[in-house]
Amino acid sequence: MDIKVVGLACDHAGFALMQYVKKYLSERGIAWKDFGTDSEKSCDYADYAHPLALAVEQGEVYPGIAICGSGEGIAMTLNKHQGIRAGLSWMPEIAHLVRQHNNANVLVMPGRFIDEREAKAIMDEFLSTDFEGGRHQARIDKMPLR
Repeated sequence: MDIKVVGLACDHAGFALMQYVKKYLSERGIAWKDFGTDSEKSCDYADYAHPLALAVEQGEVYPGIAICGSGEGIAMTLNKHQGIRAGLSWMPEIAHLVRQHNNANVLVMPGRFIDEREAKAIMDEFLSTDFEGGRHQARIDKMPLR
């Protein structure tokens, strides 16, 4: 994967794990841009998912990483955007497949269900896996509603 600047977004339930994600990326010399939130105060994931999705679609950041409690809400919101393929991953094997087969451009993790060790393994896999192309590209081409 050719990493540009990693875009980050989370809600209150993903805030603590996102602090680890920032540390992980910084320690690896990977630049990141934070689209929020900035605390554990209750908030709505859509307020941060939409700006991240737009930045990925416009090429400002690539890839993205997003976190909410279950990962589902923020993934659903991100995937409303035609240019986004957000893949919810709670284990490295799924992170591998969402990159290899689905060319996911946003990794989504469930903040309430994984710890830092698991998040590291998931990010390691996601960021080191390339898209396989071939028959998978034909499937991806059918995703947009345009």
